[in-house]
Amino acid sequence: MRPQFLKIAGVLGLVTAIGPFAIDMYLPALPSIRASLHASTAATQASLMVFFLTMGVCQLFYGPASDMFGRKPPLYFGLCLFALGSIGCALAGDIQTLIAFRVLQGIGACAGMVISRAIVRDLHTGPDAAQLTSLLMLVFSVSPILAPVAGSFVIAWASWRWIFWTVLVAAFLGMIMIGLFLKETRHAHLRANSTIRSALSAYRELLGDPYFLGLTFIGAFGTSSFFAYLASSSFVLIEHYGLSPTQYSFFFSINAAAFIGAAQFNGALARRFGLRRLARTAVTGYIIAMMSLLALFLGGVDSLVVLALLLFVGYACLGLTIPNVTVLALEEHGTIAGTASALMGTLQFVTGAVVMAVVGVFLNGTALPMVAGIGICALIAFVIAQLTLRREKTLVVAD
Repeated sequence: MRPQFLKIAGVLGLVTAIGPFAIDMYLPALPSIRASLHASTAATQASLMVFFLTMGVCQLFYGPASDMFGRKPPLYFGLCLFALGSIGCALAGDIQTLIAFRVLQGIGACAGMVISRAIVRDLHTGPDAAQLTSLLMLVFSVSPILAPVAGSFVIAWASWRWIFWTVLVAAFLGMIMIGLFLKETRHAHLRANSTIRSALSAYRELLGDPYFLGLTFIGAFGTSSFFAYLASSSFVLIEHYGLSPTQYSFFFSINAAAFIGAAQFNGALARRFGLRRLARTAVTGYIIAMMSLLALFLGGVDSLVVLALLLFVGYACLGLTIPNVTVLALEEHGTIAGTASALMGTLQFVTGAVVMAVVGVFLNGTALPMVAGIGICALIAFVIAQLTLRREKTLVVAD
């Protein structure tokens, strides 16, 4: 494997993972934060949902900005905002202040997510892009494996406030690595024609492209099933199944490992079978696993083992779905890769935030509402995939 691939994946994976790290490390702390700040469960979950919403909506600004000013300046700006938000969260004395600084964190965190996808498109298309995306996901996905474990140890040895001091260090590390190892990939001659007017025109073009939207929403509902798990799993696994925060962290990591492990076969499989065929097959495995899980729980099964096994299979299939639909969606839009990545990210995160809010309304102390939310998302993703990927499409790659 080329060393340049590994270096770029390492830098982009880190800056992409900073935001999710601030989510995943935070999850085991939700019950502690609720008790410490004397907040309701709904208010505590709101501190998670506003982070998702701001990460989603603000991508709309970072994408065009990265097309106009280059990829690196908006990355620095976003990481600085994230650092300021982290300091505010660490010092928050009530849930309202925490929520406000989580908003600032979210505004900053989304820069890495949207711009990293654009940089991948700047550099590669096709199977090479799929391979780089999967490598990026390898680094990015270390977050849901290590972050909950780290968060549980921080809670055990210090307090939940130290979670935010930890992610502050990660933000500074990201800025250092960008400066040392990442070259500008959006060159001046490409930025010349990028303006606010051209960004608005690009958004109109993308919103009128059913193929782009179909691929985007396959990813949106796929990731939303994971978001539903993120928002509910700490309460379900700790309070319903009686796991300790440390046990919860390891349980959570198992599903993340399935996602990561499958994604690392993606480059080789994409070269052999093609992106579209692989995405169709993976989304089929995904729906089978998640609907089986829902059927069992609707039938009265309430087993932690069953939950773990079927989530493992489902999220492994999702690990072969998300990279491929992402590459396919951006393939035709190289000249507006930042804007296309921004719209994709916004639609996916807003969808995820809505799903989390809906699932949160139905939480009743059991696993069924969470499982139902996951299953419904899988079903919607599968239906969209059948409509979007059923016929071959000749791609015209824009450089």
